[in-house]
Amino acid sequence: MSKGQRTQAKSAREKIKEQQAAARMRDRRRRLATYVTAGAVAVAAVGLGWWYAVSNSRSEEASGAVAPVTVQSDGSVVMAKQGVTKPVVDIYEDFQCPACKELERVSSQTFKNLAAEGKAKVVYHPITIFSQEPTKSNSVRAGSAARCIADGKQWLAFHDLLFQNQPSETSPGFQPDQLVEWGKQAGVTAPGFAQCVTSGKNAQAQLSYSQKVLPAQNIQATPTVKLNGKEIDNSQLFSPQQLRDAITEAAK
Repeated sequence: MSKGQRTQAKSAREKIKEQQAAARMRDRRRRLATYVTAGAVAVAAVGLGWWYAVSNSRSEEASGAVAPVTVQSDGSVVMAKQGVTKPVVDIYEDFQCPACKELERVSSQTFKNLAAEGKAKVVYHPITIFSQEPTKSNSVRAGSAARCIADGKQWLAFHDLLFQNQPSETSPGFQPDQLVEWGKQAGVTAPGFAQCVTSGKNAQAQLSYSQKVLPAQNIQATPTVKLNGKEIDNSQLFSPQQLRDAITEAAK
């Protein structure tokens, strides 16, 4: 091979290398563009999912109105506008139950708003589901104290305070002096309230009601919320928007 041919061959090889390098660079740019686009789509999807989850789990604001609240002779409590008989929302809850406290935080205002709007009859069933101590005694003291209140508006305020001040599951709580003080904060002025609380007058009634309701309604855990007798799934129960949609649909 002549010197000139060798020079041409070398030049050709260098050109091929340059072309290959340029091709590799274009390929890297394409892959990078693909990764960036895919990443942006993934971020957008995550962001959309997060927004959807937040929008569905956001608690409702208080409407300012509260439907009439009536304490029943068996210890259950009805919240409904006059003449509203359905759909019926039954809330089975234990004042010592942490999940019930979370339901109260997330979805309680939805129940109250729907009752105030005349779109549901809400029935509270305070029960004692625990069998171990100290949770059982804590629950019984709270439930017994709630039974000392005959005024519906005061009962509802006391109910809310009990969940706000729920004690640990591992230590004694809901002590009589605390319960009396929370009753005062709830507006209870009945002269026999403190004595009713400190004596544990309604403890047996609380236990008897629980023992009756648990098997009759097949309550396996609290909170259990039923819509016209059918249990509401937790995915709806802890999502105020889905909860509202389910109840308003049942009201049609």
